[in-house]
Amino acid sequence: MFGIGTTELVVILVVALLVLGPKKLPEIAMSLGKTLGEFRRVTTDVKRTIEMEADQEEEIRAKKRIKREMTQKASKESPRPERDEEDPYPEQKISPESEETQPAEPEPDKKNGAT
Repeated sequence: MFGIGTTELVVILVVALLVLGPKKLPEIAMSLGKTLGEFRRVTTDVKRTIEMEADQEEEIRAKKRIKREMTQKASKESPRPERDEEDPYPEQKISPESEETQPAEPEPDKKNGAT
C-alpha cells in the first residue's frame, strides 16, 4: 500500500492520535475513508468513459474502413446482367390454360398420423 510498511503505518497512526486526539481521530479517519472511496469511484468512472469513447471512435473508424473497402470492391467489379429469379413457390402459379383451377391442396402430414 503506497510503499508504506507496517511499522511506518503504526508510527503515522500514533502521531495522528497524539496530534488530533482520541475524539477527533475516528471522525477524520471516517471522512478520509469516504473521500478515498469517492476518489476511487470517480477515477473508475473517468476510466470507463475514456475507454467507451475510444471504443466508439474505433468502431466509427472500422465502419468507415469497411464502407471504403466495399466502395472500392464495387467499383472494381463490372455490373452483372440481371437474371430472372426463380419463383420460390412454383405450385401457386396458375397457368393461362387453367385459370379456373385452384392450387392443389397440400398433402397431409404423415408424421402426425393423418391420412
